[in-house]
Amino acid sequence: MRRYCVLMSVVAWIATAVAQQPGVPSKSGESAPIGSVSTEPAVKAMFEAKVRAEWEAVKNKDKKAYGALLADDYQGVAVDGRGERNKIQSVNDLADQNPFNYTLERVKVLPLGENAAFVIYDVTMQFPPKAQLRFSRVYIGEVWVRRSGEWQLLHYQETHVK
Repeated sequence: MRRYCVLMSVVAWIATAVAQQPGVPSKSGESAPIGSVSTEPAVKAMFEAKVRAEWEAVKNKDKKAYGALLADDYQGVAVDGRGERNKIQSVNDLADQNPFNYTLERVKVLPLGENAAFVIYDVTMQFPPKAQLRFSRVYIGEVWVRRSGEWQLLHYQETHVK
């Protein structure tokens, strides 16, 4: 319960910070707020595709693809206890990652305004057969922001699930 409260406090803080930033119009001239379309399957599918691209980049240790998904002011926190990482640290940490496979479950998209969304999901990671730890399941909360018409990952937070 404490982890949930901490996660929701972080989300509230980020939502407030994002709401105070001036909106950046998209290149295509789209002005429909995400809140008005967040329940549409196309929006959920778009974010699911972004999350899958993120995990494929991690699995394949593809620094270029992973870095392209992250905002320049990205901050992420993993369950390894090493604290917060910025974009450069996170991209460089790919070399230390070793998921062999992964499964995404229960993807939800919650609007945080016109240019922001909170995406939550579970991921079960499978590690190589000779790894000491074979499986790990984490609950993930991500804040995505739309800047210059592109959706970028601004904040990543994972919590270990038993």
